[in-house]
Amino acid sequence: MMNKKLKAIASFIDKDDVVLDIGCDHAYLAIYLKKNELCHDVYASDINCNALNIARKNIQAENLELTTYLSDGFQNIDNPSINTAVIAGVGTSTVKDIMKYAPTHVKKFIISSNNNHEELRKYLYQNKYYIEKEEVIFEKGKYYIIMLVTRTPVKESRLSLKYGKSNSKEYFKYLLDKEKDILSKIPNYKFITRHLHKKNIKELKHFIERN
Repeated sequence: MMNKKLKAIASFIDKDDVVLDIGCDHAYLAIYLKKNELCHDVYASDINCNALNIARKNIQAENLELTTYLSDGFQNIDNPSINTAVIAGVGTSTVKDIMKYAPTHVKKFIISSNNNHEELRKYLYQNKYYIEKEEVIFEKGKYYIIMLVTRTPVKESRLSLKYGKSNSKEYFKYLLDKEKDILSKIPNYKFITRHLHKKNIKELKHFIERN
């Protein structure tokens, strides 16, 4: 079943993309892309055999021809036609492990990590992967950050690495409220810690005013 997050990911896909959906789960994204002819071709992979079996049944139920791979990220996949990869629904440590093996013929990545977004941005930048844009989706009480990443150099600032490149005022307000809540629980004698969170609050207010 396609949800708001998956549809947002699909919006980053272009007609000439040959897509590998890593960690496809039940292949809803791959099926959606294939059925609606939103890309040149699409493949689905997962490290979990049970999930992949369900994905294959879903693909068969839609009468689609769609190749699947049982693989840990890129490691068991030798397909030079793939130029785009989707990595979503996992944590930043897993994303980093997957990206270590990204083949050079993959030029575009759509990434949505569950956590530690600043850490991920810094890792990507340090390893010559560049975030062109970000979109923030709110669904079922949670914010999801979707990053469009390429190998084309883009300048970053400390603030863009910390807070990203979305224009979501609602998301920045959410971060601001979190910072205020954290600050309210820090004892007054912890001057340095309080100062850091006050700085974060000031920066987030700037982002909200800018957007």
